[in-house]
Amino acid sequence: MSDRHTLIRSLHDVGLATWFGGSLMGAVGLNGAAEEEGSTVAARARIASAGWAKWVPVNAAAIGAHLFGGGGLLAVNTHRVRTQQGVGASTTAKTVATAAALAATAYARVLGKRVELATSSAPEDNEKAGQHPIDLHQARRQLACAQWAVPALTGCLVVLNALHGEQQRPMEQFHGMWDHARSMTPLVP
Repeated sequence: MSDRHTLIRSLHDVGLATWFGGSLMGAVGLNGAAEEEGSTVAARARIASAGWAKWVPVNAAAIGAHLFGGGGLLAVNTHRVRTQQGVGASTTAKTVATAAALAATAYARVLGKRVELATSSAPEDNEKAGQHPIDLHQARRQLACAQWAVPALTGCLVVLNALHGEQQRPMEQFHGMWDHARSMTPLVP
């Protein structure tokens, strides 16, 4: 039976829940409200940008907690990753999905900052935007795709997390380690 690792599991799960839930709420609620309340394309972009900018520190903390907790869980479950059939594959899938979610989050932030600068009324922002002109409509379309990719990818992480939970059941561990041992020793029936 596994030891208890409540703190690292909590950091992992609460961080992931915040990352997933916040990105989904932003894509649905914040962007939807900006579309309804903004009278122009620039006004809609400014409203959405202001909301997303307020979310950045919370999101960064959530992602940090998730990654710290995930690293801790990997460290305490290394033996299962190596010896229990199926755990290595699901861990690899989870690592790939995490990297993709991080990339989508970073890309969304870069695009969001570009849209924010392009629609700002502040003189210093106009100067920066003039140095790096963008096609606002194309950037907003790409941003919408990136903002929807984040909850899709973090939703995959939630599902993979559930799979890992199932793989930790005592009988699953027994069968997984037995199957792994049998595959390593061809003479065992």
